[in-house]
Amino acid sequence: MNDPEKSDGLVVPAKSPNNASLLVAEAVEERRPAKGNAASKTRPGHRAGQGAPSALDRVRQKARTDKKARFTALLHHVDVDRLREAYRALNPRAATGVDDVTWEEYGLELEGNLQDLHARVQSGSYRARPTRRAYIPKPDGGSRPLGVAALEDKILQRAVVEVLNGIYETDFLGFSYGFRPRRSAHDALDALAFGIDRKKVSWVLDADIRDFFGQLDHDWLMKFLEHRIADRRVLRLIQKWLAAGVIEDGIWSQTGRGTAQGASASPLLANVYLHYVFDLWAHQWRGRHAHGEMIIVRYADDYLVGFEREHDARQFLADLRDRLATFSLELAPEKTRLIQFGRFAARDRARRGLGKPETFDFQGFTHCCAKTKIGRFMLKRITIAKRMRRKLREVKDELTRRRHHSIPEQGRWLASVLRGHYAYYAVPGNSDRLNRFYNEVTRHWLRALRRRSQRHRLPWTRMRRISARWLPTPQRMHPFPNARFAANTQGRSPVR
Repeated sequence: MNDPEKSDGLVVPAKSPNNASLLVAEAVEERRPAKGNAASKTRPGHRAGQGAPSALDRVRQKARTDKKARFTALLHHVDVDRLREAYRALNPRAATGVDDVTWEEYGLELEGNLQDLHARVQSGSYRARPTRRAYIPKPDGGSRPLGVAALEDKILQRAVVEVLNGIYETDFLGFSYGFRPRRSAHDALDALAFGIDRKKVSWVLDADIRDFFGQLDHDWLMKFLEHRIADRRVLRLIQKWLAAGVIEDGIWSQTGRGTAQGASASPLLANVYLHYVFDLWAHQWRGRHAHGEMIIVRYADDYLVGFEREHDARQFLADLRDRLATFSLELAPEKTRLIQFGRFAARDRARRGLGKPETFDFQGFTHCCAKTKIGRFMLKRITIAKRMRRKLREVKDELTRRRHHSIPEQGRWLASVLRGHYAYYAVPGNSDRLNRFYNEVTRHWLRALRRRSQRHRLPWTRMRRISARWLPTPQRMHPFPNARFAANTQGRSPVR
């Protein structure tokens, strides 16, 4: 323990299965290794806590240069400073877990609470609490189960994830985007658009893993983690979170599979699982079996794979089913489709007497084959109709609740709704859906104002003046995907 190398979390070599030394760079993206994530120094202070950066930098450096290394001492990086910053990063208005402790209550004795938590973690006496199960509506009309962790579990999970990101951000492949630092859904959308536009994509596999977060196998997950983590204390912490169970309607139940959506550690654990189950395998399959060009884009458990040749696509789909079955996963048949799509799809389908190419949905957008004014292929992305209708229903219901608020108060709230909508959906080619959303919001507002009184009359001429005063009009907020993707991957802006 007196060895300074060992005490900073450095490593013992071990054999890494699944060829974990594969290049991080994604071939479709034509990018260099993701050094912007792995090599950037953690700044002291707000993000990492004073004194933390040099130690984590050494972990990142070793993880990047030795892909077979296992880290034997990591828990000491989870110090009080890191716990404090994890607490500050939490949403103060988030729902409470089974402990019923709010962010404000915990902060009344913050330093004492963090010191106590740190002592329990380091001594091994820390115990994870069960998560409280809640449900949120899904776009398809169903509900998605969420796990609301106790406040101390949230703090500790966030701190541990920050440490583990120093290792795994050097391992994850370039086509993995979900829940990673400096990567967003729009980066995944840009990569997909670039691949379809620049590569010979004629077929797209739109696949969905059935209940991925609920079916994730704990034993396989721990085996995957052990490829890189040899610190038994960190592994025991993760096992405690997985085995804590859930409480629903006051009844505790054990969770032998899955990881709670909504927990701070779940996104990283899911990415680690899919890194070994899908990413490394798909990368190898492309190099060994594909006869034509192939693109891959994954955002958490949502992924798209594009192919030049139909035979490659069908063989990949068959092999993928077998691959997932090995790790206790399966594709959802109702959400898995292989469609003809891309620059040549319309021409090839016309020759066979078929209609227009089908569309597919990804990250909130319906993707369509279209043409520019000069007849060149264009990938058109429009807001998914179901999502827009659901959002408009929410606006309508909230306007009913706010019906008797003053017009300026209503206007400020609606303006924030529109700005949030534009911030995500205002991409090139989506102006029709944006204008429709703006007009429907205005119409709902008009009806709400007219219903404030039976004698109230509000003509459209006055309503247009009100909407012009308070509501921001649609305008493009995002650049063309090829331009932003090229900038992000060729050094003209920080590498994503």
